[in-house]
Amino acid sequence: MRMSGAAPATPAAGRPTDAERVRSVLAAAHSMTVVTDGLRSEVRHLNGADPMGRLHLHPGEPGGDGEHRPSIRLEFTDIAPTPVRDRVRARVTILGRLLSPYTDEGADSTCMEFGSAVLETAQGRSYVGIEELDAACPDPLAPYEAGMLTHLLNDHAELVTLLLRLVQPLPTGAILRVLPLAMDRYGITLRLEQRRGHRDVRLPFPSPLDDVEQSGVQIQALFSAARRRSHRNSLPA
Repeated sequence: MRMSGAAPATPAAGRPTDAERVRSVLAAAHSMTVVTDGLRSEVRHLNGADPMGRLHLHPGEPGGDGEHRPSIRLEFTDIAPTPVRDRVRARVTILGRLLSPYTDEGADSTCMEFGSAVLETAQGRSYVGIEELDAACPDPLAPYEAGMLTHLLNDHAELVTLLLRLVQPLPTGAILRVLPLAMDRYGITLRLEQRRGHRDVRLPFPSPLDDVEQSGVQIQALFSAARRRSHRNSLPA
């Protein structure tokens, strides 16, 4: 499986499709857990390189059920780069069977018969097929998202608070903290933390991004829109 190619279909309501979300988690991954032959190993220092460069996915082959093919499970955890509550944003699990031997330290790529891809988020669990993964592309911001969000929070925290003006309606009760939770080609997600629980709010860009170079203009457009709003947020002084 090439894991590249066609441009992703535009999802409803300006959100990534499940397949795009899976591809983005893989593209930004710095580690993964591999479980095969009953052994569990941690593979670190992926450095944002798509792990599918080492593990190639292939469709299930007819008539292969009688052959001994060890099962393999790849586990990825998507963790928010900012210090929000409940930092795990998503978990991705890819299940399949090995078509060639796997070694953590081997330079050679490993072929894997694809079984299923499972995406788990706060919204629930979904299953993504190999055709959907092959047609989807990772989000163009995925490799840069962590740096962009931490820069926004550490160096421009007042602008994060400014974005609260775009939230309609604001939650009832005081907001203790507002933090950037995620950013993709469709917009920014804020986490509004209250004394009890939190709420996640998506602020869409004026138009979806095609590459990371367009992010500055789109983010500034959100700030400009927020400045034009007059209501005050409920963060404590």
